[in-house]
Amino acid sequence: MIVPADGDFRLDREVDTARLGAAVAGELKAHEAVCLSGPLGAGKSSLARGLIRALVGADIEAPSPTFTLVQTYDTARFPIAHFDLYRLERPEEALELGLDDALDEGAAVIEWAEKLGHHLPADRLDIELTIEGAARRARLTPHGAWEGRAFEF
Repeated sequence: MIVPADGDFRLDREVDTARLGAAVAGELKAHEAVCLSGPLGAGKSSLARGLIRALVGADIEAPSPTFTLVQTYDTARFPIAHFDLYRLERPEEALELGLDDALDEGAAVIEWAEKLGHHLPADRLDIELTIEGAARRARLTPHGAWEGRAFEF
């Protein structure tokens, strides 16, 4: 089903979260970002993994770069950088990690994106994940080039 990249989605299982990531990957373009926020355990890494696997291949491990802070992947379409900003103390630290360069060369998926403050990319899809008992909810908010876009989910 084609759905707008705007609104709320209920994710009953981890596989649903990964499937949403894969659906978003199908519409992600170079120079854009997918910005993930939400509490620990909300599914940010599962969504990012689903997105990365859709672009790179299902057999890729795609761990969250909590300690390395950024992991890059080459895809057929463009490079993708996976950032985990959990340990950052200042928004400017993300720029020092190469966020601008990643967006110049390809696309980015950013966990804990709220830590960027006013440095958020203009062309981005914000996905706020919340925990609802055993399920999760994803609220998608498009910005810039993402506005008016739809994907198959």
